[in-house]
Amino acid sequence: MSKISKTFLNGILKENPIFVLVLGMCPTLATTTSAINGMSMGLATTFVLVCSNVVVSLIKNLTPDKVRIPVFIVVIATFVTIVQLVMQAYLPGIYAVLGLFIPLIVVNCIVLGRAEAFAAKNSVGLSFMDGLGIGLGFTGALTIIGMVREFLGTGAVFGLQLYDSQYGTLIFVLAPGAFICLGYLMAIFQKLIKSK
Repeated sequence: MSKISKTFLNGILKENPIFVLVLGMCPTLATTTSAINGMSMGLATTFVLVCSNVVVSLIKNLTPDKVRIPVFIVVIATFVTIVQLVMQAYLPGIYAVLGLFIPLIVVNCIVLGRAEAFAAKNSVGLSFMDGLGIGLGFTGALTIIGMVREFLGTGAVFGLQLYDSQYGTLIFVLAPGAFICLGYLMAIFQKLIKSK
């Protein structure tokens, strides 16, 4: 397996930010009330991860060590602003639901951590694949959590009603349901990864 494909797969499986590294819990627990919300948050974060990783990798030799972190944050904030403005213009419904959590991508430990730990030390190609792998791992985890919570709480998946919502369990749409769902899904993911 090549280094590029290994870097990509690590972000999805061995270094999954939610199920393995347990990073980014604030947006994970708050935005996964439905599958579409989780997927939207994940895709927004993936865009920021990929773009910031590439730019950080390009400017790593030009950035003095004393101002490295502030420069990385400005780069990340630039891409978050782009995502925020595009969502406000073209996806106002999703933006209204995610609201505060879009600007908080700037301080998401996943994004800054990958910029510092990986992109600042590797080539542009590897940094791109790392951002894409970690981003898709994050998106997949948020989408799965959102699907489970939406299905158990309202009887729907991606808004498609599968059973009458009166039989849904309200706790799964609320904050305690996020913790319950996350705990069980983490255990299942760890079991599947270790069995390979």
